[in-house]
Amino acid sequence: MAALTTYLANKLLDEICRNTNYVPPAVAYLALFTSATSDAGGGTEVTGGSYARQAVTFSAAASKATTNSVAVSFTAMPAATVTHAALMDASTSGNMLLHGPLAASKTVGAGDTLTFAIGDVDGSLA
Repeated sequence: MAALTTYLANKLLDEICRNTNYVPPAVAYLALFTSATSDAGGGTEVTGGSYARQAVTFSAAASKATTNSVAVSFTAMPAATVTHAALMDASTSGNMLLHGPLAASKTVGAGDTLTFAIGDVDGSLA
């Protein structure tokens, strides 16, 4: 996920240029989408089954990038083809922070578990 959303870009610019305090979320949540996400926060998030956004733990950033340091699993998924993912600042609703397409779409059947291994979820800034 290399794309910064407009929401987060504005918050960071205000922090740097206007000395406006941006308070990052205590927890970032991984959300899955069945259609393209956008800088404006668009996309169709997965719904149904036992789908819920999952908390993600990241390694310390280096060279403008970071990856998940713990596997992230979505259990009892609905039947879906997941094409995009995003980091969100809340477990429901909230704001999209980073987003992007998966390296390869993932098709899951109803009740399946979709797991992202350590290092599979990445965030970077160019």
